[in-house]
Amino acid sequence: MENKKLGIILIIISIVILILFITYTSQINQQANEIGCFPKENCKTIERTLSLTHVSMGVFSFLFALGFYLLFFNKTEKAILEKLENEKELKVEEMKFKILMKALDPFEQKVIEAIREQDGITQNTLRLRTNMSKAKLSYVLQELEKRNLIKRIPKGKTLEIYLKI
Repeated sequence: MENKKLGIILIIISIVILILFITYTSQINQQANEIGCFPKENCKTIERTLSLTHVSMGVFSFLFALGFYLLFFNKTEKAILEKLENEKELKVEEMKFKILMKALDPFEQKVIEAIREQDGITQNTLRLRTNMSKAKLSYVLQELEKRNLIKRIPKGKTLEIYLKI
């Protein structure tokens, strides 16, 4: 957002500079016509000031182009910040998950990892994936649900299991 503000400011400054230089150049040209310049010796100062106006037109062009670029084309800063923010969020989530896994027993860890791999996994599929008996899996799921780590939603004759973390 700062680039847009800077771009607008640079465009405004360059337009003001352009207006000043155009009026200055027209005044110099008017003086040159009044004197009948270019073949005479006293016109050298006017020639020097015309060279200065050419340099000032270059400055105007640069400022205007830079302002235009910052206003319309420079999106890289925003993209980089978004990418860094997303990476930070992913790392924080991963660290939270690792801390959580340390607080669980091996059976609960197996179940949480399987649910994380496939959110909305059915209880029957989870039983096959974790290689647990129905009773053991049911007990582990009840414990995880009490701790508010998962939620079970009925689906037909079985349950779908989702992570809440």
